[in-house]
Amino acid sequence: MTPLTTRATAQRFDIDGYEVHPVAAPSRGSSELAVWSIRATPGAASVTHQHDREVVFVVSTGRMVAVIGDERFEAGPGDAFIVPPKTDFTLSNASADDPASLTVATTVGMHAFVDGEAFPPPWTL
Repeated sequence: MTPLTTRATAQRFDIDGYEVHPVAAPSRGSSELAVWSIRATPGAASVTHQHDREVVFVVSTGRMVAVIGDERFEAGPGDAFIVPPKTDFTLSNASADDPASLTVATTVGMHAFVDGEAFPPPWTL
């Protein structure tokens, strides 16, 4: 197994206006961390959900808004949202006109919860 993963060989997942590309995951050779890149189309917004592990979202381009618990935060390039486990969370592109991009990291085995239903996001497998 090579220690290099490329975007060209990553499967693309589309959800809620987000293009998600796994960077590191067990299926791509990682045993401890799951990392993925996200392109947020203008106006993209996730549903409210939770994670069972801490997840870190680092904004690369554009501006993103996160609601973590009851608090709203806006972040730009180089800023990060640190989302604690078992906390309601939504993520949205702050712009209706421009895309944004992020890199996201957590530990392998993370599950997300939407409406109480648990599932492993496919880009983390």
